[in-house]
Amino acid sequence: MKRLLAVAMTATLALGAAACGTDSDAAGGSGENKKITIGYMAWDEAIAVSYLWQHILTEKGYQVELKNLEAGLVYGGLAGGDIDLFLDSWQPQTHASYLERYGDKLEDLGTWYDGASLSVAVPSYVQGVDSLADLADQAGTFNGEIVGIEPGAGLTKATQEKVIPEYGLDGKLRLKTSSTPAMLAALDGAIKAEKPIVVTLWHPHWAYAKYDLKDLSDPKGTLGQAEQIHSLGRTGFGADFPEVTSMLNRFKLDGDQLASLEDLMFNTHKGDEEKAVEEWLKANPDYLQTLS
Repeated sequence: MKRLLAVAMTATLALGAAACGTDSDAAGGSGENKKITIGYMAWDEAIAVSYLWQHILTEKGYQVELKNLEAGLVYGGLAGGDIDLFLDSWQPQTHASYLERYGDKLEDLGTWYDGASLSVAVPSYVQGVDSLADLADQAGTFNGEIVGIEPGAGLTKATQEKVIPEYGLDGKLRLKTSSTPAMLAALDGAIKAEKPIVVTLWHPHWAYAKYDLKDLSDPKGTLGQAEQIHSLGRTGFGADFPEVTSMLNRFKLDGDQLASLEDLMFNTHKGDEEKAVEEWLKANPDYLQTLS
């Protein structure tokens, strides 16, 4: 009787295991885990491509969660395995400190944009300010402040640690940090009133298409040279998500494609990122084929 019960239990467990395996395959295709957490900071290209990939992966049956965090927390989350994917790693300069700290715990999944750069900009109607070297003598024009973005951003660090001291701005212009949306709201308000303002910005960004802006020249090279934007995964991402990794290896956007996506997301359909992505994909019907 004991032997019969043991055989029956073994058969039951085997059937249960087989059923679980079937469910896993059905949910994951090749057996992949289908839950992916994408971390992103509040830079507009990061928001745009994160929502783009949420849509793409959701259509393929993945469960995608987006987490909006400071850049340092995104990198820490990747290194700790709490975040699976990050699509806005600026290399080699802007995120150098994060890469130095966490790089051995990350997987580089490819470059999707070339020619990214940091900048300090003013509206084109601002006269007599064409270089960062002009700011010290014009501090009063801007009420003694440079309007910046998030405190933890690489752009903020470069402005605080390089631009301000090397151009003699200490005690003349302070960097006002807050958030990217707050900076853009201040820029929009100043331009509508035709008042002078100086802000920290970067390329690529839709603001350059919407407003007539002037990047201040940087003769001392404090903001670095042109960079690349990479996709990063946590350790083991490639092995856990081979299909997604293959798609990310082929992921590319040029300046016009990214600008049109951002314009739809932050202007035409502000607050409805999914609708912006859907409209962009309709306008670019062949784009998904480039990922397969």
